[in-house]
Amino acid sequence: MVGAVLRVLALPLPGTGDVGVWKIWTYSGAYENPARLYGVGDSPRRSLRFHTGETSIGYPPVVPYELAAVGRLYRFVNRDEFPDNAALTACIKLLNYLFEAGLLVLLFVSIRQAAGLRAARWAVAAYWLNPAVILCVGALGYVEPLFLLPAAAALAAAAGGHVFLAGALAAAAVWTKPQAVVLLPAVGLSVCAGTAGRRVARLLTTTAGGAVASSVILAPVMAAGSLRNLIVTLERLGQHDMLSGNTCNLWWIVGYVLRVRYSFHGMGLWPAVTMRTPILGISRVIELGYPNPRLIGAGLTIAAMAWAVWTARRTHGLFMMAALAAFLVHAYATLAAQVHENHLFAAIPFMTIAGAERAGYRRLLWVLSAIFALNLNLFYGISEFEYRDRFAIPRSLTLIDMTVLLAVANCAALGWHAVVLKRQCDATQQALEDVS
Repeated sequence: MVGAVLRVLALPLPGTGDVGVWKIWTYSGAYENPARLYGVGDSPRRSLRFHTGETSIGYPPVVPYELAAVGRLYRFVNRDEFPDNAALTACIKLLNYLFEAGLLVLLFVSIRQAAGLRAARWAVAAYWLNPAVILCVGALGYVEPLFLLPAAAALAAAAGGHVFLAGALAAAAVWTKPQAVVLLPAVGLSVCAGTAGRRVARLLTTTAGGAVASSVILAPVMAAGSLRNLIVTLERLGQHDMLSGNTCNLWWIVGYVLRVRYSFHGMGLWPAVTMRTPILGISRVIELGYPNPRLIGAGLTIAAMAWAVWTARRTHGLFMMAALAAFLVHAYATLAAQVHENHLFAAIPFMTIAGAERAGYRRLLWVLSAIFALNLNLFYGISEFEYRDRFAIPRSLTLIDMTVLLAVANCAALGWHAVVLKRQCDATQQALEDVS
């Protein structure tokens, strides 16, 4: 009841600037085929407008499809009008809540089957009442549940042996938001569980499921002649010019250190150390003579993910694969460059699944949730525009910008996360050896 009340109260909150983007996509999809919103043929990416806002489609096609459905329903209810008000914001957030409801059902059913009713109830309560979840999805309006539901369902399907379905759901998650790619190793490792002789067949079946789902998802885009523009859109996702997009991670620390280094000669050491830290562009870092942070971040992320997959290679089952998925997300959000502040969210539901059976993950879940919630609050409060000054914790409360200290804490939490994953994998492997 508490979680539901808080989500209802959060419905009219304006959220972040991303909500304005969702509104433009929703409006455009309400009056036109969403597959055409990327632009058609050799034309450049389309510029979409709604009232005073202007943007272009920046996600794969599933999100525009889903927002178009919301827009057409909103248009129908308003008798072919499309007012830009709190009701439109609420409708977009209700789509989030619908996917959250599906995620809760998935958590309950899959965990009850694997670990019993008590564990399932704990997981549902831990997700539904988590303040970080309510702030991210309810108050700020990020659309993370739209890809997390098919991603979590893919992991559950793989753990249950439904590998074709797992491939289809994994593809749906990736075509909703490309960040889901970091979860594919967990799905793949789960698919490979069992006898070695069947692994190739299972992987081929999983790939076939992904191919079928991708074909269905992309068919409208191809029919509209927008495939080339979609490819350009996806290419631009990796070109954001920022070390860290308001994410308290390794690169936020790097940006802070570089600004202090190049500022204290002009303003003095103490003012430089205590200044408010803004986003630093990757292009500026390269201009200063440093290596490309994208390449370094990619290398660090791939190394951490490879270590995690190797460490978990002899484990199996829903809970350990969810634990692996949580670490993959955490490593990506902490070590990769140009990560946005909402990208760590995906670790929370998977860590919740792991914590349902593995008590060792519960303390880590609460710490990571606190880091994520504080990251969002320091930058946006409970809404980026109207309520930020009243409800955001002041970043100057600590002498050094609190976001920098939080970034240090997040990096330390990733190290702790690695230790917990290693211990749990070792314990699982030992238990398997004892049984055999």
